[in-house]
Amino acid sequence: MQINIMGTRGIPAAHGGFETFAEELALFLVRQGHEVLVYCQKDHGESGAWEEDHWRGIKRRFFAPKSLGPRGTIEFDWACTRDVLKQPGVDLVLGYNTAVFSVVQRLRGRCVYMNMDGIEWKRAKWSLWAKAWFFLNEVIGANIANVPIADHPEIARHVRKRCLKNPVMIPYGANPIEHADEIALSEFGLCKDSFLVSIARIEPENSILELVRAFSSISTEKKLVVLGRFDDDNPYHNSVKKAASENVCFPGAIYDPEKVSALRYFCRAYLHGHQVGGTNPSLAEALGAGNVVVAHSNSFNRWVAGSDQFYFSDEIELREIFEIVLSENTKLAAARHAAKKRHAEDFLWEEVLVQYEKLLTTQFTKRQVKLAKT
Repeated sequence: MQINIMGTRGIPAAHGGFETFAEELALFLVRQGHEVLVYCQKDHGESGAWEEDHWRGIKRRFFAPKSLGPRGTIEFDWACTRDVLKQPGVDLVLGYNTAVFSVVQRLRGRCVYMNMDGIEWKRAKWSLWAKAWFFLNEVIGANIANVPIADHPEIARHVRKRCLKNPVMIPYGANPIEHADEIALSEFGLCKDSFLVSIARIEPENSILELVRAFSSISTEKKLVVLGRFDDDNPYHNSVKKAASENVCFPGAIYDPEKVSALRYFCRAYLHGHQVGGTNPSLAEALGAGNVVVAHSNSFNRWVAGSDQFYFSDEIELREIFEIVLSENTKLAAARHAAKKRHAEDFLWEEVLVQYEKLLTTQFTKRQVKLAKT
């Protein structure tokens, strides 16, 4: 069968969790003998024109929208929706941000699977109109898709309240990190076990300001490394930097896998301040690295990381946790062991991808049988 993957910027992954998932799933499906088409967005090139190539056995179709930013993404998604109507197979849509377009796919009798991602309309950064758009598309996506997919039990419960069908729960995956190059730390002036690391978008709902303020209030020689892109004209970004002590480092957004793996593998603890979302890719990757996890206390993070990690609700609790994490070793050893165990339970890529293939092929077979009978 052919699987058409939509809703990402494309592969190979260079932007985020959905792109990494699309790459892992596409390569896995090709190894299993399926044909895979992945739609990819181009930032440059002839606007409105399609280009096509093959990468590691995967067909890629490229489209460059005329607009930039969110408007360009919407234009790209609409172009993909129109194009996929000409393709054989089933459609896997990653994210519901433009789910209204999938109405066209369903009206044309296509089989649509949709990953419902996080609860995007609850994010503080969006305007009222943007939140209304995301909420509307969440409801449409959950009900128009043949099969809505949730990556977390809480997301599944959330979708079920707005949906006439039961979503399928399949978590996000992550590769284990068994070793890394310690020399990569020298670029940042760091040593093994001498720093904490945060890897996230610099946004209020990711608690970056709280993490920096709490760490900066403690007397320590250890470092806090905050990975993420900072914009000089962003007030929140400036507030984060202003709150930082001299022991807080801002190396920017880093996409080099070897450098990121080294920062994960050799850190004393991974900090995860996300307040909303499902199975966050960065948190799953932290478990795969055997990291001690210091996370915001909510049902999303607690299910992913498990009961043996450290959780905070405010800066007071954060400071207390930092005092423990920066000085004790016995509790950290237990947390690292628990992280590896939790990763092996639910977040191994191979097991996640097998679940996706089973879902895609089972539903496709049922559909073919139904069509044959009619």
